[in-house]
Amino acid sequence: MIAYINGKLETVTETTAVIEANGVGYEIICANPFRFQDQLGEIVRIYTYHYVREDTQTLFGFSKVEEKTLFARILNVSGIGPKGALSIVATAGVKDFVVAIEEENEKFLTSFPGVGKKTARQMILDLKGKLPFEFDVSADSNDSETVKVSADQIKALDETVEVLKSLGYSDREIKHITPTLKQVTSTNTDELVRKGLALLMQK
Repeated sequence: MIAYINGKLETVTETTAVIEANGVGYEIICANPFRFQDQLGEIVRIYTYHYVREDTQTLFGFSKVEEKTLFARILNVSGIGPKGALSIVATAGVKDFVVAIEEENEKFLTSFPGVGKKTARQMILDLKGKLPFEFDVSADSNDSETVKVSADQIKALDETVEVLKSLGYSDREIKHITPTLKQVTSTNTDELVRKGLALLMQK
C-alpha cells in the first residue's frame, strides 16, 4: 500500500496531479487537484489510496489524511465506485458529510452525481454510528475541506452551465463535472466553459 508520495509537483490538470519522486513520475487522480496549483515546481506530499483490481491499478490522491480515510470508508459502501467516492470527497467537507450521515440527510447525500435514494440509504446503513469515532465533527472543528464559492464564482458557474446546455450537453453530463468546476477559483465564464468542455471531452 502506498500511503503517500513526496516529490516535485510537475503538472496539474482538471483531474490529476503528476509528482516526480526519485526519477519516477506518478500520475495521481485527485480530489480537487487545483488545490495544488500554487505549488507547481515545489516539493509536495499527497496522501494516496492505491486502488487495485485485476484489470487496473490507480492512485487516488488527497491533500489531507482525513479525506483519504473518508474516501476509503465511502468506497466500502455497496454500489459506490472510486469515481463516485472521489466526487463526494471533492465536493463535501468531511464534517458536513459525517453530519449528513448521522442525521440521515438524504437530500444532502443525493446531491452528489450518481447517488440516488437507494445508494444514499445504503451509505446511511453502512456508515451511521461509525464515522464520528474517526472524525472530529464538533462545532468548533475547522472543516477546511468544505468547498467555499464566492457569489461571483456562483454567477460565473451558473452562466457556464447555461452555455454548456446551449451547446447540447445534458443536465446529467454537466452535473457530473460541476464538482470539479467548483474548484476552479475563477469568475471568468469563458475560462470555466473551456475547462468544462475539456472535462466533458474526457468522458
